[in-house]
Amino acid sequence: MAIHNKSHHNHALMSLNKTRKDRLLKHEAPTDFVLPEKPYVCLNIMDCCEFLRQIPDNSIQLICIDPPYNLALADWDNYDNYIEWASKWLNEAYRVLSDSGSMVIFGGIQFREAKSGDLIDIIQYVRNNTKFKLINTVIWYYKNGMSAHRYFANRHEEIIILAKTNQYYFDLDAVRVPYTPEQLQSALKDKRLNPENTRKGKNPTNVWEIGRLNGNSKERVGHPTQKPVEVVERFVKALAYPGSVVLDFFAGSGTVGRACISNGRHCLMCDNDDATIGYFNKHLEQMRAIGQKSDYTRIESVREFFEKR
Repeated sequence: MAIHNKSHHNHALMSLNKTRKDRLLKHEAPTDFVLPEKPYVCLNIMDCCEFLRQIPDNSIQLICIDPPYNLALADWDNYDNYIEWASKWLNEAYRVLSDSGSMVIFGGIQFREAKSGDLIDIIQYVRNNTKFKLINTVIWYYKNGMSAHRYFANRHEEIIILAKTNQYYFDLDAVRVPYTPEQLQSALKDKRLNPENTRKGKNPTNVWEIGRLNGNSKERVGHPTQKPVEVVERFVKALAYPGSVVLDFFAGSGTVGRACISNGRHCLMCDNDDATIGYFNKHLEQMRAIGQKSDYTRIESVREFFEKR
C-alpha cells in the first residue's frame, strides 16, 4: 500500500510557512549594522545566576551555552536537583534576551537518570514553565568518538535553539554551504528553488557533520568539554547580527568569546572556574599564531560593558 507524503498537512509547518510569508522571520542580514573594529569582551569568574542578575532586560541578542551535564565529571558537574538549579538561569535568560534573540543550549538525551542534565528535562521545563519557543533541534554529527559494548556507540550531540518571540533574527545567507559546480548546475535546474538564493549556497540543514576535537587537536586549550570553533561560529553568524551582544554564562574554554572576536560581535562571559581565563588566553594565542583577528577591548564589569555600549 502506498504511503502518501502528508508533510503539507503538518500544522506546525503550515504555521511556520505563514510566518515566513508575513516576513516576521528575517532571512537576510540587514545592511545597517556596524561591524566593530574591536569588540567588547567581558569575562568574569563568578556564579552564573549572580552574573545574570547584573544584565539589563532585553539586552542580549544570542545566548550560547554548554551547561554542565550533571555527570559528576568534576565539582562543577554535580547537582542534586538539576532542573531546580537550571530553572534559575533559564528564567534569567528569558528576561535578558531581546525580542529578536535566540538561546542555544548544547546537551544530550542519552543520560539515564532523571536528575541528570538531559535536554528532554530542559525542554519539558521550558515548555511548561516559560514562554520560550523551541525553534530547532540541531544534530551535531561526528565520526570520531568512544566505543561501546552495551549500547550503540554515540556519534552525535543534540543542540536546541530557543527564541523569545517569532521575530527572532536568523541570517541564513551568513552560513550557507557552497555547492560544488556539479551540484549547483543540478540545483539550478530545479524550478522549485529560487535561482538567486541557490547561487548563494545551500541551507546547512539541522544535521552538521563537524568533527569533535581530538586530544591532539591544535585547537585544544585544555578544557575537557571544549567545543569546536566551527560549530559555535555557525550559531554566532546565523543568530547574532554584527555588533550585537552574545552571552555565555558557562564559558568553559572561552570558545564563544573567540567566535565573537573573529566575527565582530560583543561578548559577555562568566564561569565559576578561574581556569577559564587561561583557556581563553590560549585561544587568543592560537588566533594570533594563524593571523586571525584577535583584537578586542577588555571590559572589567557588566555595568561598564553596557555603559560603553
